Amino acid sequence: MINKIARSVADALAGIPDGATVLIGGFGTAGIPGELIDGLVEQGAKDLTVVNNNAGNGDTGLAALLKAGRVRKIICSFPRQADSQVFDGLYRSGKLELELVPQGNLAERIRAAGAGIGAFFCPTGYGTQLAGNRETREIDGKQYVLEYPIHGDVALIKAERGDRWGNLVYRKAARNFGPVMAMASKKTVATVHDIAELGTLDPETVVTPGIFVHQVVRIERVATQAGGFKKAA
Repeated sequence: MINKIARSVADALAGIPDGATVLIGGFGTAGIPGELIDGLVEQGAKDLTVVNNNAGNGDTGLAALLKAGRVRKIICSFPRQADSQVFDGLYRSGKLELELVPQGNLAERIRAAGAGIGAFFCPTGYGTQLAGNRETREIDGKQYVLEYPIHGDVALIKAERGDRWGNLVYRKAARNFGPVMAMASKKTVATVHDIAELGTLDPETVVTPGIFVHQVVRIERVATQAGGFKKAA
């Protein structure tokens, strides 16, 4: 019987090695798998390469992973914002390597990994420092830069609902990078707020099929100060 429901975050993250490339879903704080990031801090893996749209907010989540000194390199498209003080400090002191990737290129490089594409040409970044020394080519009179896929050893993503086979349904914009990261990684761990009985998820709403998911962890919704519950993005 296939059952991908993990007993705990710690169980789901066991075995992630030092030096792993970790793809972490989320767009800012929308869809960020905070419980899995906290679990990775506790798990202890270091010298990580982290791929995310951002480089952390405040002192929690991805910023806490950076602050713990576990990340060697970050690949992202938007590293600096008003509350990116942890990233700023580490980068300016030479303790963190940054690979800056335009947002569309980032999504497509991850998607290419999941689709089995060896490389592709993209016009974004041509003639700028972002192109670096990569190969360029003129196609139909337009200049393109050769881009390579981004593969992950593990993806940490957040969904809304899932079943024991690992089929996932997302909530609105919290979907963002989750689906392509799940496809691009050797192992995918997803948190969900609800575990659905097998066969009750409408197939038309399943965005990430269970074939791309290895562990599912149920987490509680975040309580608000008023005593209610916040529908976490």
